Amino acid sequence: MRKTSLATPLLIITILLAVWLPAAETQTGQPSDRAALFKIPFEFRAAGKKIPAGEYWFGFNQAGRLILRQTASGKELELQVLEKIAPPEQPADEPRLVFDEVGDFAPSYTEYFTVYVLSEIWLSAGEGFLIHTTKSAHKEKIITGSPAR
Repeated sequence: MRKTSLATPLLIITILLAVWLPAAETQTGQPSDRAALFKIPFEFRAAGKKIPAGEYWFGFNQAGRLILRQTASGKELELQVLEKIAPPEQPADEPRLVFDEVGDFAPSYTEYFTVYVLSEIWLSAGEGFLIHTTKSAHKEKIITGSPAR
């Protein structure tokens, strides 16, 4: 009677996983360098919702859609990409978010306050996404982040 070693099937499984996992990542288009972490120190608006200040992960979900995820609660919000932005001649070294800083009146029309609207997401130097445009006068505020690994 021939004895079979448990090491042979385990070796085969390990080799298959080593080949399959990177291939699965490529097929979903979700390499790890397509995500970034940001600490946003102010309330902002994105996808028509008010988002509290905090730490956020920006990247892609399993369906390949751009999302933001609040790291503390795990809540996710899908962001509609209006267009992919061509990289500038001098790309930034780190991921960044661009907010449109606009003014608004409180409901009583007696108080004027600043609203930050997320407009661009740059996950890497060459990969930018436009998610909102502001046609009225505004300033830009940029928050830098770090690649999520």
